[in-house]
Amino acid sequence: MGRMNIEEFKASEKIPLIVVLDDVRSMYNVGSIFRTSDAFRTESIWLCGITARPPHPEIHKTALGAEDSMEWRYFTTTQEAIEALKRAGYIIYSIEQCEGSTMLQDIHIDNTQKYAIILGNEVKGVKQEIVDMCDGCIEIPQFGTKHSLNVASTAGIVIWEFAKQMIV
Repeated sequence: MGRMNIEEFKASEKIPLIVVLDDVRSMYNVGSIFRTSDAFRTESIWLCGITARPPHPEIHKTALGAEDSMEWRYFTTTQEAIEALKRAGYIIYSIEQCEGSTMLQDIHIDNTQKYAIILGNEVKGVKQEIVDMCDGCIEIPQFGTKHSLNVASTAGIVIWEFAKQMIV
């Protein structure tokens, strides 16, 4: 099927998008986000706070080896990660429902910029102090009775939108 091996993947060009996980509890969600990030060749995943880190069998169960192909870093706090992203010139978005958020379909990605998205805890979402540190907030429109999505599902939707606009 023409798939890359891990060495080819690591050497390949990535989209300039870092996925930051802010206190994500479920290792299955973490693994799933690794796998999605690999699928769209995001630059890196940054794991913060209580978010589990590879290697771990529960992460591997859903990552299926993407924990080996993806670059990742760990930060004690998400604030530290955001400060590092700002120093490196990234535009940072929280993925959260908040006042003044931009709907995902209205985001216009500038291919000359680097981006980071912050995904939050399964119950509490992205902490308000983290939202306040970001350049903006992106919201996925929802039309049913539920007003939240699983963090791994959210990651897939948002990463796809960025990838779709960044891959020329």
